[in-house]
Amino acid sequence: MSLTFDGSPAILRPTDTTVPVAGFPETVLVTFQHQAVEALLRLCPEAEVVSTLGDSFVSPIYRFAWRGKPLGLFLATVGGPAAAAMAEEVWVKGARTLLVFGSCGALVPQLTAGHLIVPTAAYRDEGTSFHYLPPEDYVEIPTACRLAECFDALGLPYVQGKTWTTDAIYRETENKAAARREEGCLSVEMECASLMAAGQFRGRPVYQFLYAEDSLAGAVWEGRTWGCTPDGEYERILQIALEAAIRL
Repeated sequence: MSLTFDGSPAILRPTDTTVPVAGFPETVLVTFQHQAVEALLRLCPEAEVVSTLGDSFVSPIYRFAWRGKPLGLFLATVGGPAAAAMAEEVWVKGARTLLVFGSCGALVPQLTAGHLIVPTAAYRDEGTSFHYLPPEDYVEIPTACRLAECFDALGLPYVQGKTWTTDAIYRETENKAAARREEGCLSVEMECASLMAAGQFRGRPVYQFLYAEDSLAGAVWEGRTWGCTPDGEYERILQIALEAAIRL
């Protein structure tokens, strides 16, 4: 069975399960680390829960202002299928623009822990994107240029390049990593291709940046800051996301 795109109408639609929310922020940040949410509540103690996502796993959606601009933020479930489904519901609630940020594995040794990456295309080694876009190896990320402009305006050091999105964290094999590296992939993560495909299908702008954590640049995995990132680093990354969001 091949992965093929079917453009016929969906039977179950996000509007069947979700309704618009009054006062919902148009620009929403998406994180995959609960420490980023905790950092937000320290920086913006006035943040309030405007809605929630999920059932067995309930994720509050926070509404707050950063430098006078209304924003939202929520903790997404790791993995393309769940992240895309949550994005679908957030769009129905009232969001227009998503800024996604999360950690990734470095595929090249020069990407030290904490290094920022603006992905320009995502290799589709997952299943969700094929339900939103016709089959291609990569989904291009047209929003990368604008996000890079924001990083330039902020004077941030970063790199641009392709990323590898996979569903199987424990099947990132040597051969696959070498093939992706040869194609220009700098990082590996689990959501980018899915979210970009969903956003393009719905006509909603999705921006994403990554920061390097562990390393798969060699034959042996290096954990580096995996599981031991200090709180100050989460706050630094969050503030980057906040400053970029108000400029989009």
